[in-house]
Amino acid sequence: MRRRILTALAAEELCTTHLQTILAAKQTLVSHHLRILRDAGLVLTAPCGRFTYYRLAPGAFDDLSGVLHDLAGASHRPAPRRAC
Repeated sequence: MRRRILTALAAEELCTTHLQTILAAKQTLVSHHLRILRDAGLVLTAPCGRFTYYRLAPGAFDDLSGVLHDLAGASHRPAPRRAC
């Protein structure tokens, strides 16, 4: 759900109502995930009348491609197992 929200916000600023329609999800679920993304610093809010618009936070994803590349590489090799 969060990936889908971020993908939608990459195209344009959207309010919760728009995201509900795009995601075919209930308002409470969309709001829950938006709060988590906002708390993580990945999206920003902009009030507009009685609505709140969301957009991607500038620079929030700058280091992500390197991290994902490292994780993708690690997933293809056996990981050592730590003794319990």
